Amino acid sequence: MAAMTLDNLGDLPKRCRSCVFWELSQQAGEQATRFGSPELEKEAWVSEVLLEWGSCGRVVYMRGAPAGYVMYAPPDAVPRAAEMPTGPVSADAVLLTTMQVMPEFSGEGIGRMLAQAVVKDLTRRGVKAVEVFGDARPGTEPSCMIPADFLRSVGFKTVRPHPRWPRLRMELRSAMTWKEDVEAALEQLLGSISLPLQSTGIGEVARRPVRTPAPTGLSGALRARSEGRCQVIRSGAE
Repeated sequence: MAAMTLDNLGDLPKRCRSCVFWELSQQAGEQATRFGSPELEKEAWVSEVLLEWGSCGRVVYMRGAPAGYVMYAPPDAVPRAAEMPTGPVSADAVLLTTMQVMPEFSGEGIGRMLAQAVVKDLTRRGVKAVEVFGDARPGTEPSCMIPADFLRSVGFKTVRPHPRWPRLRMELRSAMTWKEDVEAALEQLLGSISLPLQSTGIGEVARRPVRTPAPTGLSGALRARSEGRCQVIRSGAE
């Protein structure tokens, strides 16, 4: 599993690299297609989101080949979201836009793996929820829309019904809760370890439990910004 960057954007299928359904409004998307520049528009969009918000996708590899990918971003960075009949996206949520699994890797749990990667990343970044426009009547051909039934199977709940494009939502634990849970687990683990004292050479020294203090914080603290916007503060590579 790798974070999506400009370096591995080329690993996406060609039809996906040239698809700007979410990245541009309908009118702008039609213009980009007419003038033959959708791939450049896609690259520019990814670059801008990476610079202003941070990681906006994940690519999963199996046996050295790209097996699937997922993309997500703040709703104000996704122009097409404002044109959906079940919009707008809640202010406290990040929008999951697209998830694709390559046909040759279908049936191997890649979709669930990608969904878990999104939840893990956004939870650590302090995001409260993730929302998505599902497809209630998916076809057999690849689409930018994620089947609503699949989304429900991985934990999303419908918040605005629609015969074709329902909006679904998954609540995420806050970054603070996640941090506290990890520190509590570390404290419980480290507190149960007994370390032998050094021998004095005079005789056997009784062993006694030594409580190792738990770390007081996690590297790369993640904090949520107000009004549903989040910012990533990192101290190392993902």
